[in-house]
Amino acid sequence: MSIEEKLKQLNIQLQEVQTPKFSYIPVNQTGNLVYTSGQDCRVNGELILKGKIGTDLTIDEGQQAARQCIINCLSVLKWHLGSLDRVKKVVKVLGFVQSSEGFKDQPYVINGASDLLIEVFGENGKHARSAIGTNELPFDTPVEIEIIVEIEGE
Repeated sequence: MSIEEKLKQLNIQLQEVQTPKFSYIPVNQTGNLVYTSGQDCRVNGELILKGKIGTDLTIDEGQQAARQCIINCLSVLKWHLGSLDRVKKVVKVLGFVQSSEGFKDQPYVINGASDLLIEVFGENGKHARSAIGTNELPFDTPVEIEIIVEIEGE
């Protein structure tokens, strides 16, 4: 089953990639490694959730945000690669969680992203990961995630 078919089966719709408003590109490739810029939890240009995990939002809501961040990472990869079937392996996930003071459960939040990658790519979706708490993220997004993938061919 292709990755596109898998996404349809999971009822996941990729987003249209927008031109960044700031001084960066959405994806960068060197050799067989592709790096996404940080993605937030926007759908159709609007954040689906805002605020800090631990006061404004629950862990479950943080996982929803993390899941949408990964959908946006996959959208950028599809835009760049033409097909997600070119993804050989998810190498690394870097997740930032906008956390209230004293909140220490960032790994549970980022599991929303990791679980989806494994669901989509199977064994090839297993990855190294960092789940980092921060006091602020741009535009009050609760989660921002970037990923690195290895692809077939250049």
